[in-house]
Amino acid sequence: MAERRRGGPRAWLRGLGRPRPADAASGAVTGLFSIPEGMAYAAIAGFNPVAGLYAGVVPAIVGSLTSRTVLMVTTLTSAIALTSQSVLSDAGLDPKDAGNVAVLTVMVGVVMLLMGVLRLGVVMSFVSNAVMTGFATGIALQIIVGVLKDATGYAPRGDNKLYQLGDWLAHIGSWQGAATLVAVITVVVWAATRAVRRLESVALLVAMVVVSVGVGIAGTDVELVRDIAHIPGALPLFSAPDLSAVPHLIGGAFSVALVGLAQAAGIAPSMPNPDGSRSDVDADFRSQGYANVLGGLFQALPSGGSMSRTGVAVSAGARTRWAGVISGVFLAVVVLLCGSLAERIPMPVIGGLILVVGGELIWGKRRDIALVLRTSRLSSAAMLLTFLATTGLPLQQAIVIGAVLSLLLYCVQSARQAKLVVLSPTATGGWRTGDVPKVLPPGEVTVLDYAGTSFFAELPRIEAGLPSVAGARDAVLVLVVRTLPDVPSSAVIKLLDRYARALEKEGGRLVLAGAQPAFVEVVRATGLGHRLGEGGVVPASPEVLGPLESAVAEGERWIAARRAGG
Repeated sequence: MAERRRGGPRAWLRGLGRPRPADAASGAVTGLFSIPEGMAYAAIAGFNPVAGLYAGVVPAIVGSLTSRTVLMVTTLTSAIALTSQSVLSDAGLDPKDAGNVAVLTVMVGVVMLLMGVLRLGVVMSFVSNAVMTGFATGIALQIIVGVLKDATGYAPRGDNKLYQLGDWLAHIGSWQGAATLVAVITVVVWAATRAVRRLESVALLVAMVVVSVGVGIAGTDVELVRDIAHIPGALPLFSAPDLSAVPHLIGGAFSVALVGLAQAAGIAPSMPNPDGSRSDVDADFRSQGYANVLGGLFQALPSGGSMSRTGVAVSAGARTRWAGVISGVFLAVVVLLCGSLAERIPMPVIGGLILVVGGELIWGKRRDIALVLRTSRLSSAAMLLTFLATTGLPLQQAIVIGAVLSLLLYCVQSARQAKLVVLSPTATGGWRTGDVPKVLPPGEVTVLDYAGTSFFAELPRIEAGLPSVAGARDAVLVLVVRTLPDVPSSAVIKLLDRYARALEKEGGRLVLAGAQPAFVEVVRATGLGHRLGEGGVVPASPEVLGPLESAVAEGERWIAARRAGG
């Protein structure tokens, strides 16, 4: 990214690559999907459906041009729509007021930009694979449940997505025959088209067009896009934000931004860049920020990386970022010239194809799910809990729960991995590992290697594993601390001080080997260095075994001096 910035606009343009024929077909399919899906998401959340439609124009174009996850499509999602509605309602603002929508969208973009500039994307690296797998699978299920009404004409009841799925299955008798038949035929046409190798990349488009035309000819009575709202034959115009609403939306803007960024973070692992380049979370944060700042000025609702729309694009054959750009341009052209035709797309057709996309997203996660289940019970539990939270709670709460679970998983694993091993010299001048003695042998130098992070949760296990100092007269314990961080926790300093005191009372001594420079400063500042005495802390050096051998030599010298003194 830095090279692109240094190279200027020309280097940036070269980095965009060239569109491929498959990108055109993918862009057309994604653009058409954006009409009913965007309008439906906006309508469900109480917004003007046209704002959801426009979220597929400017945000999609800007996001695709600037994102480092090249296939990611930036637009309105159901979670962002519902969170935005909640934020505006809590602030006492009308969600259908264009000025309120504009200021919220721009503020969300500013928050995303700040998070990208401050490189807070590193926070996402602390979210474990188990948690991200549960989160992405839960989002895919949300996508599926969100279109069950469109696909079958029956709107499942309940707040929990799993409960809604069960309610939908339990009320199969309430499904509308015509809508269900159209959705089933749509899936069958998609599958048949996809079986033809040359048509695989345009299977979604073929299914949409063929079944839509068939429904129109047959006059089947199903819900159409025009039943949601009228599509204006005009491009989105400039919309001025209502700046008086800014103080009321500061906290809410962070909530919406967090939801959008968390959803986008799940896209990169699921949709790797076809050119082999690496995604950059911080760059993706900034990309979504640009998309929202500009989109907010042109009547768009808050947007973020959309798993469903990205899935549609990839299934339709997207190969470069131009697929997302073309989707926004194509949508604008359709709205401007063919709005009346787009209004005739049957909602069961969209529902059937979104079911396909959601199913493919879950199927694509099957290996990750199996891997987590085989890894450990703790990781499996974290994945399951995140999945349940994503399907049963507001998404911003599910994100917090996932982050907390990742932190707990890290803490438990760190505590478990910390250990002590004894190091003994070999005849060839090397060192071999062994079990820690229960009692420190008197008159000898014992070497222990401390492998850990100095995290406070691991210290009880470490302290319990240290050899007893009872009767350890003239004994020296050399503790190798080369793997500890530059600045250890205060808890580890207290542990070392306690052990050094206990060993000193028995006539022994503690020596630390391989301490990093900052570690040495902490030891001196806390008074531990004074207790250990001269030579009691051997700093790290480029030679891995150098500090260890120096510490052992210091211990042997000390023992010899004690014996000589009588």
